[in-house]
Amino acid sequence: MKLDEFLREMDSGKEVIANSPAHLYMHQLSQEAMRLTAELNGSYHTAEEIRHLMEKITGRPIDDSFALFPPFYTDCGKNLKIGKKVFFNASVKIQDQGGVTIEDGALIGHNVVIATLDHNLDPNRRGNMIPAPIHIGKNVWIGANATICKGVTIGDGAVIAAGAVVVTNVPPNTVFGGVPAKELKKIPQESEEITAKNQ
Repeated sequence: MKLDEFLREMDSGKEVIANSPAHLYMHQLSQEAMRLTAELNGSYHTAEEIRHLMEKITGRPIDDSFALFPPFYTDCGKNLKIGKKVFFNASVKIQDQGGVTIEDGALIGHNVVIATLDHNLDPNRRGNMIPAPIHIGKNVWIGANATICKGVTIGDGAVIAAGAVVVTNVPPNTVFGGVPAKELKKIPQESEEITAKNQ
């Protein structure tokens, strides 16, 4: 199997059968990801060196505005798309086989987990995995120790409170928190605040 075939299969959302060619290729990618993240996490690197290593990990260009405080962990990397002015704080963990898109201006806090795979609930097929993509919108802020589960879209401008477990889509400009996460409040936009003051 080649990378483009693997990514097409992951993006299709089809169940990955244990010991299938896709599953075995997934393990191959994980070995490369572990080697590269060990290099990233094993010693000090300049911001430029970090971006260069992230390009190797993702196989995609990384904008000069991207910043990361190591350590960083992934067991794939090749289905991870990162926008401009994105920041990863220490110990971000991304399981991106199912596809992770992080839009411009997103801030990802300490120890955040972003996971795109579930195992089959049937005990006889527990080794099988079911992928679904995660989409993190523009200017989203995800607080420390939050977990973003497969298939979730977080709308532009939303805030995920520290420790939240997000299992449903998050509307734009809202604060979500708790386990499972639910809407705590809406975030007023500057134009709305100005209108309210003038009324």
